[in-house]
Amino acid sequence: MKRYQMITFILIVLTVYILTNLYIFLKGFNVIHELGNSKLTYSIPFIILSSVFIAGKFLERNNSSVFTDMLNIIGGFWLAFMLYGFLLLLLSDISLGFNKFFHFIPAGSIINFKKWSFFTSIIITSLAILIGFVIAVTPIVRKYDITINKQVTGVNKLRIAAVSDIHLGSIIRKRSMNILSKMLTDLKPDLTLFLGDIVDGEIGPVLRDDLLSEFKCPDCLSGVYAITGNHEYIGGAYRTIPYIESKGFRVLKDEVITLPQGIQLIGRLDRDSFRFTGKERLPLEELMKNVDRSKPIILLDHQPFNLGITEKNEIDLQLSGHTHKGQMWPITYIIKKIYEVGYGYKRKGNTQVIVSSGFGVWGTRIRLGSRSEVLLINITFSGNEE
Repeated sequence: MKRYQMITFILIVLTVYILTNLYIFLKGFNVIHELGNSKLTYSIPFIILSSVFIAGKFLERNNSSVFTDMLNIIGGFWLAFMLYGFLLLLLSDISLGFNKFFHFIPAGSIINFKKWSFFTSIIITSLAILIGFVIAVTPIVRKYDITINKQVTGVNKLRIAAVSDIHLGSIIRKRSMNILSKMLTDLKPDLTLFLGDIVDGEIGPVLRDDLLSEFKCPDCLSGVYAITGNHEYIGGAYRTIPYIESKGFRVLKDEVITLPQGIQLIGRLDRDSFRFTGKERLPLEELMKNVDRSKPIILLDHQPFNLGITEKNEIDLQLSGHTHKGQMWPITYIIKKIYEVGYGYKRKGNTQVIVSSGFGVWGTRIRLGSRSEVLLINITFSGNEE
């Protein structure tokens, strides 16, 4: 990524972050003023909490530690508080705006309305965070049964476990890897696929406790394939990818491999790799030149863009992640607008596409409107029945 692009991106993010916090702060400050309580008792904790996320990310780049992990965890919860606090307080302001025309709030009750709307927003937001945390730490298995009308050697069915967006780092740590290992061990897949963003970004928190070494699935390691996601590049792909490969993962980097049954896996570099390395990934048409189209073709591509190209190249099955299904409502609706398939299953001609909401989280360990999941894809090859 070019320096000026990075600076512009950071400035935009910081501006939105600061303005959102300022809005919430002023709403609370006015209520505290009306109640006659100490403004410092309110202001100092607010300023500290609103600074924690930025401080955690900055310090983590230079020296990852348990302390920076704690900052990132607390800061992540604050991100969720910002989102839902902002939306609820904005709703109260919109109500006050309508009240100027329809007068459904008595004139003498405006101050009380502002007070109660502020405290109600805090209570609802806290409950949403608690519920979202429970959802985020209880992953499920999402099952898909599909048919591919092609022949393979020696089998009629294939059982695939696919995992996307673990985001190992300061928030997703050993406990999550132990849960994932048990889930995959219980599934007993014929093939295990990792669909990018195994690491959250900065590799420091992962290396510090060698987090990927917690992945233990004896029935999986004979055939574990992975691709890069955009986050593999954020902390430096030159460190992140070799680390993943050192743990027994076969990372496909614009490569085609053929499994013993004749099934062909195409693993693409993430589309954002160009922003970090300056090198374009190979076009899908180029990767397809040495593919036997009479045999099943499974494409692993982290971000589910340009599905028309996938269909045009006669891919049988594309597996993707990246979207998290928005992770938190109402971002879930934005994902539906950005992607043709932001989550779940879709068939385009003879091409089938499955997009996972991911196993881990980004930023905050909260999920509302989405679930942490592992995919179980049972494929029947109907061409063998002829």
